Amino acid sequence: MLDYVDLEADLDEEERMIRDTARRFVDEQVRPDIGEHFEKGTFPTELITEMGELGFFAPNLEGYGLPRVSETAYGLLMQELEAGDSGVRSAASVQGALVMYPIHAYGSDEQKERWLPDLGTGEAVGCFGLTEPEHGSDPASMETRAERDGDGYRLQGSKTWITNSPIADVAVVWARDTSAEGKPVRGFLVETDRDGVTTNKIEEKLSMRASITGEIGLSNVWIPEEDVLPGVEGMKGPLSCLTQARYGIAWGAVGVARDCFETAREYALDREQFGGPIARFQLQQEKLADMATDITTAQLLAYRLAELKERGDLTPAQVSMAKRNNVAMARDASRTAREMLGGNGITRDYSPMRHLANIETVYTYEGTHDIHSLIVGHELTGIPAFE
Repeated sequence: MLDYVDLEADLDEEERMIRDTARRFVDEQVRPDIGEHFEKGTFPTELITEMGELGFFAPNLEGYGLPRVSETAYGLLMQELEAGDSGVRSAASVQGALVMYPIHAYGSDEQKERWLPDLGTGEAVGCFGLTEPEHGSDPASMETRAERDGDGYRLQGSKTWITNSPIADVAVVWARDTSAEGKPVRGFLVETDRDGVTTNKIEEKLSMRASITGEIGLSNVWIPEEDVLPGVEGMKGPLSCLTQARYGIAWGAVGVARDCFETAREYALDREQFGGPIARFQLQQEKLADMATDITTAQLLAYRLAELKERGDLTPAQVSMAKRNNVAMARDASRTAREMLGGNGITRDYSPMRHLANIETVYTYEGTHDIHSLIVGHELTGIPAFE
């Protein structure tokens, strides 16, 4: 795949192994059937345990059977998975960054022992409940509430656009603790088989069709005290999880763009019109040159973020810049690649149209493009445009 400035020449042995393992997994397990899954609107659930066996869930964490690989290795993993399909990367990203990370960072020892090993192997599936029907970009206005009831809490509310919820064993649900002063946001580990929990699937999506998406309904659900994350209160909890996930998205978007570029380049070299391959035409070469340049720029940003994250210096605003830039780049690349394929580009035999449909969702989830613009703008000016 495209690596125009030889960034991968500096990878260590473990990083190369993870990249190659993920690439082989996508080639053998994802690409052959993902077009059919996309068309049918189904998620290949068998991939969850296979990804778990390969250590694809939160490998950048440590302990509880997790290997603590480098942040570059983790980014490369997300890149290769999303080159296959955004739904596959999203499943891994949600499991690792949005479920395992908060348990690892804010959970009790008992919670970590209970969930991290099974989530790491794919024996258990998790989901992340933050977005609500009336509160997407403004999660601090959430209406889901938790009220003290004996030695636990009663949860009421609903979450929507939740990846994996219909197949999840546990949901990390964020709710306002109405029993405490200031009604702080707290995290609750909600087992989905509890009375009052529903996880209905969202049907008829036109994007992310090979990803399973649903809702979380909470009707007078009782949660024991031991299932409350003890290590965090306030919006720091869910927002720190989103920073982890957005980092993976910034890398994953590069995978989308590289896959589209390689598909378009190969097609341009093979497709003959007017007596020769269309790759000989100046306009086609300009499109390839523009895509290659934009992808390389996004790669440089992703690799730099990995360095900052490894040493603990990465800021949420830096992640916002990368998510914003790299996803917009992938959106443009998938559209250009589809255009180069002509009519053939709208069939499921080629990936760019599927990537283009998926990236429309990635463009707006975990912070819309506009919201990330405002986050970066706030950082640059010191003036919050949200207020």
